[in-house]
Amino acid sequence: MTEKIGLIGLGIMGKPMGKNLLQAGFPLTVWNRTAARMDELVALGARGAASPQEVAEHSDIIITMVSDSPDVQQVMMGDLGVIHGARAGSVVVDMSTISPQVTREIASALKEKNVDMLDAPVSGGEKGALEGTLSIMVGGDAAVLERVRPAFEAMGKRIVHIGENGMGQVCKLANQIAVVLNNLAMSEALVFAAKSGADAAKVLEAISAGAAGSWALNNYAPKILRRDFSPGFMVSLQQKDLNLVMEASRAMNLSLPGTALTYELQKSLQAHGLEREGNFALVKVIEQLAGIEIKGNVT
Repeated sequence: MTEKIGLIGLGIMGKPMGKNLLQAGFPLTVWNRTAARMDELVALGARGAASPQEVAEHSDIIITMVSDSPDVQQVMMGDLGVIHGARAGSVVVDMSTISPQVTREIASALKEKNVDMLDAPVSGGEKGALEGTLSIMVGGDAAVLERVRPAFEAMGKRIVHIGENGMGQVCKLANQIAVVLNNLAMSEALVFAAKSGADAAKVLEAISAGAAGSWALNNYAPKILRRDFSPGFMVSLQQKDLNLVMEASRAMNLSLPGTALTYELQKSLQAHGLEREGNFALVKVIEQLAGIEIKGNVT
């Protein structure tokens, strides 16, 4: 029997994930804090709910995709939250990026009601959500993952079980460290080339095929050259994730100097009101320091 899916949070990532679930044939119930965002999925066949609790009451697997730890706590544990509607034997899957410790606390509370939880944050941005090619990093019981796998396969291409509850979030934070440092490396390389008088587009063509090649160079650098900073993943959310990294690293007395530097550089973007631009707008800080703006004709 096809599992009934609930989806809470229909933003840049959640809405296309919901479309992919519908296309895969899953009965879908949705809720979003701004109710109008439900309209498109309802028109495609989803059921609209009045609260997270109502979503849980009509679902076997309840997925949350919201912004931050307090948001997840609210939709899970607050008034009319998921915990008040989830039936024994159902599964809650948080695909947001939040604190590993908060994840463990929510999983423990749900377990008392005989509800399993997976933390399954994703990587791939809006493009991966639209195309159903997300990388999904999973914390929780392996047997529960197998139950949920068909739904994951509708949304992503790489599904990796990392370990117990919280470890999916640990993996996502490690992913974010690599992402921001790749963005910084890309930014400095392009600014160096431009300041030296080189054609940035030709430099990009040359280095992206060699050892310097990266997802950032392939996907973000062409947008930088076009001066298109529309977000697949916003600066504000990147900073939220880096704040989680810094909190966790402080608790472990772990030094992450490159990550800390990037976190501080991105504060300049926030100070200039650019927090809703794509996270690769980090290049604007490096450009400002260099007194140059990168432009180029990308084929």
